[in-house]
Amino acid sequence: MNDAHLHMVINHFPIIGLIFGTGILLVGIVLKNKSVQNTAFLLLAIAAIFGFASMATGEGAEEMVEDLPNIGHKIIHEHEELAEKFVLFLYATGLLGLISFYLNLKNNSKVKFVMYATLGVAILTCVFAKSVGTSGGEIRHTEIRETNNQLNNAETLRKSTKIITINLINNG
Repeated sequence: MNDAHLHMVINHFPIIGLIFGTGILLVGIVLKNKSVQNTAFLLLAIAAIFGFASMATGEGAEEMVEDLPNIGHKIIHEHEELAEKFVLFLYATGLLGLISFYLNLKNNSKVKFVMYATLGVAILTCVFAKSVGTSGGEIRHTEIRETNNQLNNAETLRKSTKIITINLINNG
């Protein structure tokens, strides 16, 4: 398994773990269930570990694909910049998750504050996750790139205009 393949296998886990961990934490808070909350805290910490693994494999993946047609340095650099910011927020979320887990186990009076801080940071990190995930997908999936969408929209508009014009001529 080469670096690009390994990166593609690993890079989904931080985002999916973050989303599930955030959702489970929200459910745990609403239900006031410590077991559900603790599950969420550990899932957020595990997502952060996978974030580290994803960052560790990213450079090798870049070296393998940066010179392929329709990829280039610009799109990879954009993804790399977003990933570097995202992973810092993910590390903070994982650390807060571990602190919340510990405080929850000890029935510490500050657990509620730290738990809500964890939820807030996790939600913010989910916003970053969308951007980094999309930019990563755009590297190999040209059909989701913004420029491609603009071209598709322009082509659809051109075809629609042509159809309307033909209908007007035929009916007029």
